[in-house]
Amino acid sequence: MTRTAEGGAVSRVKGMLRRVEHTYAEDGGRPIRGYLVAMSAFAAYTTGWALVVRRRGRPLPDRPAPWDVALTAVATFRMSRLLSKGSVTSPLRAPFTTFVGPQGPAELHEEARSDDHRATVGELVTCPFCVSVWVASSLTAGQLLWPRATRTAMGALTALAGADVLQLTYGALVDRTTGD
Repeated sequence: MTRTAEGGAVSRVKGMLRRVEHTYAEDGGRPIRGYLVAMSAFAAYTTGWALVVRRRGRPLPDRPAPWDVALTAVATFRMSRLLSKGSVTSPLRAPFTTFVGPQGPAELHEEARSDDHRATVGELVTCPFCVSVWVASSLTAGQLLWPRATRTAMGALTALAGADVLQLTYGALVDRTTGD
């Protein structure tokens, strides 16, 4: 394919994406192209993990053990909240977000920046549901490649989630008994 033909094909794809974005959301408020890039990045990420698992010759289980599913769910929840809302992890999100204010104990409310490509990344990194897809995939790969270390880390995250529940419960009980 010649350079001119390649440029024409790229131009046609960009035009098609602009039309899709416009017809999907007339105000252009949904970054369809950014989401497409994010999906492509996730596909590359999981493909990379799958290739490493395959190359190492690690067998896949017939089905996941219920305990591993529960441990992964709680660890994913906790790590996703920490990455997407935690005060201490705000420097990771700062290039893509704007600080709005506190949001619960040790969590922040941030909004995605509205300029260029950072808007999509900002939207994704402030969404615990979005981050959880990446975290669950990483923990699953970790269980296949380094099961003992990954389960230890997931146990720590699960203990942290349990401690959070106890802290919030204790705070609610203190508020209830003192009338605050």
